[in-house]
Amino acid sequence: MRLLIVEDERKTGDYIRQGLSEAGFVVDLVRSGPDGLHRAVTEDYDLIVLDINLPGMDGWTVLRSLRRRGGDSAVLCLTARDGVEDRVRGLDLGADDYMVKPFAWAELVARVRCLVRRGHGKRSATLRIDDLEIDMARKAVSRDGRRIQLSAREYALLEYLALRQGEVVSRSDIWAHLYDQNDEAESNVVDVYIGYLRSKLDRNAPRKLIHTRRGLGYVLSADA
Repeated sequence: MRLLIVEDERKTGDYIRQGLSEAGFVVDLVRSGPDGLHRAVTEDYDLIVLDINLPGMDGWTVLRSLRRRGGDSAVLCLTARDGVEDRVRGLDLGADDYMVKPFAWAELVARVRCLVRRGHGKRSATLRIDDLEIDMARKAVSRDGRRIQLSAREYALLEYLALRQGEVVSRSDIWAHLYDQNDEAESNVVDVYIGYLRSKLDRNAPRKLIHTRRGLGYVLSADA
């Protein structure tokens, strides 16, 4: 899933970006309030990790402006401001969660996963489509009890399709969620990775789960 970090402290921002990238997320990082607001309203993110003390525009203003403009990305405030009034203010302005620095890394990742699932209407960390099971906490995949080994990018694609199971997802939508600002678009890369998934999930299976909707995109569903 695609995340935006808005954090001006260079070492902290780089640390969070690297850690969340290693946890399997696609992560963009900006270091000022105006840049954060611009990216948040012009691109589609599953979650925004937002500092409050930012140059150019504080996090309160970013959050207020985002919600007023109809932005519905989940927002996790991650800040050194630990007063009860700060927590209340953040939540009242539209934040979905609030964490105080310094933080435990395992807790941050767990909260991020939870908010991403919730944003797609899922509460359990395990997704099931027919006999396919995806454990998002362990990033483990099995079908009919057989473990399936996927690369990081294959897993990210499968998880995204599974969170939107039954919906037709366009190639451009897949690209926007699975590739960060430094990736160069290639015309057939999404089709290539769909092919990889099909060979691992659907080959020799009695029921195909990945379906093409010609001219529209792909859908993960137990129904043909």
